[in-house]
Amino acid sequence: MSGLVITEGDPREPDIQVLLSNHLSFAAEHSPPEDVHALDTEGLLSPAVTFFSARRDGVLLGVGAIKEIEPSHGEIKSMHTSQSARGQGIGRAMLEHLLAVARERGYGRVSLETGTMEAFAPARALYLDNGFVECAPFSGYWDSPYSVCMTLELSPA
Repeated sequence: MSGLVITEGDPREPDIQVLLSNHLSFAAEHSPPEDVHALDTEGLLSPAVTFFSARRDGVLLGVGAIKEIEPSHGEIKSMHTSQSARGQGIGRAMLEHLLAVARERGYGRVSLETGTMEAFAPARALYLDNGFVECAPFSGYWDSPYSVCMTLELSPA
């Protein structure tokens, strides 16, 4: 994607804080409290999490993270694109970047959790388009009508 730069980022940066606040607000608006699994800043600073930001000409357009569940299994977390950048392929570029990181780390599988409500339909479509399939809850998630878990088996880099 022309001019888009994805790098490891610090979730404490002011512009990232704004986008993360929007991400958490979106999750809270569309999910019951017990089904909001989005990480806050402290969660994104966990040693198990690597956080990335996507920028064009220095402007923050999206974020995403990958969490190591175990040495062979990663989890996609905190995927969010700014409202003004939606529909431009930012989410797809971030997902492709996170999957490349997962392959470089030797993960055999990457999983995620997202909402079942209409507001999450674009995210579910993106994941399905990239080969993810629905799976049983993993790593502390539970069966819920408001939540769907998905997974993707990875081939080596």
